[in-house]
Amino acid sequence: MNTITYNLPALSNEGGLSTYLTQIKKFPMLDAEEEYMLAKNWKATGNVKSAEKLVTSHLRLVAKIAMGYKGYGLPLNEMISEGNVGLMQAVKKFEPEKGFRLATYAMWWIKASIQEYVLRSWSLVKIGTTTAQKKLFFNLKKIKNQISPKTEGDLRDEHVKDISKRLNVSEEEVVSMNRRLSGKEQSLNAPIGEDGDEWQDWVVDKEMDHELKFAQNEEMEQRKDLLQDSINILNDREKEILYSRRLTDSPITLENLSKKFKISRERIRQIENKAFEKLQKHMLNSAKSKNLLPAK
Repeated sequence: MNTITYNLPALSNEGGLSTYLTQIKKFPMLDAEEEYMLAKNWKATGNVKSAEKLVTSHLRLVAKIAMGYKGYGLPLNEMISEGNVGLMQAVKKFEPEKGFRLATYAMWWIKASIQEYVLRSWSLVKIGTTTAQKKLFFNLKKIKNQISPKTEGDLRDEHVKDISKRLNVSEEEVVSMNRRLSGKEQSLNAPIGEDGDEWQDWVVDKEMDHELKFAQNEEMEQRKDLLQDSINILNDREKEILYSRRLTDSPITLENLSKKFKISRERIRQIENKAFEKLQKHMLNSAKSKNLLPAK
């Protein structure tokens, strides 16, 4: 199927963001039956108008998901644009006969597109090459919310020490990453239009919240099942090393594992990487075989 051009609201720069958000609020949400009929029509006849309605009715979902990545200090309008690309790919490949709502399926594509953009953008400024540094990049915000939800700006010394210990990185790396991730964060209280709406008002959509929450819970359960099934392909030593290094909030050092297993730190690292690759490959193959991932 050739590339389709949709008549979507313009999203050109940060200054036009509030206008864009106002425009996409005007597109009606679809009930299950209408969504099904539009998807069937698009799949059977290639009717672009049907596809366009499916896309525009889910633009708010894209913006909502993109808000979850605002802590990475990247332009929100660009993350929304990337998410819209993922949404259009989802609509193109959506199969309504399988019984899922489009939002559940599209969420995978939207998140994947935004995450790829985040990784591409941050790789330009060298987020770090070690496993611990990457773990810090993707988990700092979550841990901050756990230990001190209302903290803004620099972290307190005790929080820096706590995070440093949990993620096995230096305190200097924690401070540096926190400052980089906090520098451009969009406030939820920022006005987004002439009517005085704030971000936190705009993102509240009970119907979409319910749909997104369902999809996120479903995704989490699927990931847990995949991990539980896939972990059994590893031998006992691989399991213990992988858990100790990557699947715990307080990773054990290579030195300590080296002493425990009476092998070199480099050998521990090799086992860890090999086990992770085996696990990752098995989980991906299982997800594809169970149709849990969109097939490109």
